[in-house]
Amino acid sequence: MNPISPLEQALHAARALVLADLVAGEVAEPDVVSLVEESVVQRRWWVEQWPEGVEFVAGLVAQDVQDALLERYGRWPLCPVCGSGDPHALDVEPELGPDPHWVCGKAGVKVAAVGSLGAATGGAPS
Repeated sequence: MNPISPLEQALHAARALVLADLVAGEVAEPDVVSLVEESVVQRRWWVEQWPEGVEFVAGLVAQDVQDALLERYGRWPLCPVCGSGDPHALDVEPELGPDPHWVCGKAGVKVAAVGSLGAATGGAPS
């Protein structure tokens, strides 16, 4: 049996983290899951070109899915911190770095690590 490469480990982990957040937000419909798969395919190529970027994959997949959902369905994930004003989405920070997390840019607070939205929003456990 061949060991799983660091690239494949990172891609599988990114997929699992983003899927956990989608499940927590109750938006993990088949067409949305397909968006995750499309991002993983794109990011596989990206990391093959820039291997040092492997630790950034989870945040990039989260951003890719967030962007694709905005184009097709609307904002995701909605901020659970701000109780008033217009609904707004959380952002992934750092934009290109390790240990990605969801933050509310308006309140300036870290809400949850990517993959842990369920614990922060009262959704399905991650």
